[in-house]
Amino acid sequence: MTQVQDLYETTVGLEIHVELSTASKMFCGCRVSFGGDPNTRTCPVCLGMPGSLPVPNEKAIEFTMKIGLALGCKIAEHSLFHRKNYFYPDMPKNYQISQYDSPLCHEGAVEISGDWGTHKVGITRVHLEEDTGKSIHIGGGGRIADSDYSLEDFNRAGTPLVEIVSEPDIRSADEARAFVTDLRATIEALGVSDVRMEEGSMRVDANVSVRLKGAKEFGAKVEVKNMNSIRSVVRALEYEEERQRKALDAGEMLVQETRHFDEKTGVTSSMRTKEYAFDYRYFPEPDMVPFEPAETWVGSIRESLPERPAARRARFAEEYGLGAKDVEVLTSSFKAAQWFEAAAAAYPGDAKKVVNWIIADLFGLLNEAGLELWESKIAPSQLANLVTLIDSGKISGKQAKLVLGGMFETGNDPEKVVAEKGLEQVSDAGAIEAVVDEVIAENADAAGKVRSGNLGTIGFLVGQVMKKSKGKANPQMVNELLRRKLS
Repeated sequence: MTQVQDLYETTVGLEIHVELSTASKMFCGCRVSFGGDPNTRTCPVCLGMPGSLPVPNEKAIEFTMKIGLALGCKIAEHSLFHRKNYFYPDMPKNYQISQYDSPLCHEGAVEISGDWGTHKVGITRVHLEEDTGKSIHIGGGGRIADSDYSLEDFNRAGTPLVEIVSEPDIRSADEARAFVTDLRATIEALGVSDVRMEEGSMRVDANVSVRLKGAKEFGAKVEVKNMNSIRSVVRALEYEEERQRKALDAGEMLVQETRHFDEKTGVTSSMRTKEYAFDYRYFPEPDMVPFEPAETWVGSIRESLPERPAARRARFAEEYGLGAKDVEVLTSSFKAAQWFEAAAAAYPGDAKKVVNWIIADLFGLLNEAGLELWESKIAPSQLANLVTLIDSGKISGKQAKLVLGGMFETGNDPEKVVAEKGLEQVSDAGAIEAVVDEVIAENADAAGKVRSGNLGTIGFLVGQVMKKSKGKANPQMVNELLRRKLS
């Protein structure tokens, strides 16, 4: 394995499709929405009926330029749509309105960072097209090759779809993970898509090739499809990289093809040989004129751009004093970053304490419930209040975990959960001292060992005090009182 890894290098380019969150479809007035009864959001235009004419969606064009500008792209002064001709049941017109040699956005870059350091991944193009319908294969595990028949749902057909094509600058599955994570957070922050990979509103295809180190030419390019999560992207690339390296090591010939990634088995399998651009017989869309975005329009979009993930990572590290791992977790999603900042703003102390409760405790509850941070019943200000209660000595860290669980279930303020569960910590010196005296009297042997210098036994006595006080005594005060009385 080590020998194979040393001989070859991997090159990855990604093609990412993002469904835009516009109210209507790309070239007609049909509503854009996920799910619903099949073929209920269609019209003559998105069904390709004879005589129907497409009308471009201005908001979709604006959203596309917003994505391009956020990725550092140039906006084309002159752009147009093309017909991409192919026959497949999910495209009722037998062609897709897309862009070919005149994309709306081009020549950008995304900065990614990780254990390998920091470098830029070039963006070749960002172009706009219409999505296809959805094929539902019946029988054979849902794969077309083994199915008995297929059904078509055209609700999705015609949805505005942005394709983002990277340069082949990615060298590993981990770099691909960083790129997709950064891109998803960027698009989420722009508010142009919900980027829900599990619902297909963000889809990733990967072009993978392996070559001998130092070789000038790229190896045979293999396109991998059906990756519906960032974890799947990593698994698929790791498998395909290893498959190609082993094949080359064995002297086998690799061919340019498209392969399907199986989520269950974690392997890729051949689907078809790769199509080339000339196979689609591109030609300019005759029913639409070219368009030239006004400089004032582009300028206003540029001014509205939010903070980029790379800038946010740097700011979190400097402003909150966070380490690289904490920053990576908190900035992987724009909504997660917003949630944390709201909690940090509501907490008067060191924001690192809030981070610890988010990552070490709250994330555990969220993962178990299958929820995202911003979907929790706990508001950012409520978590800040919980940490403040610990600081004030009203509850201990151990009690706070019980309180957090109650907040997570009910959405109640921490003060209410403390009162309902009777968890308020006792910090009255007189009350605690009385319990300490009882424990010393009841455990003379252990107390004698502490007096003779065996300080390890003091933990036993602290435990007995906590037991008598039903966990409410301030453990720090208990420890101090025991040491003073038994010194």
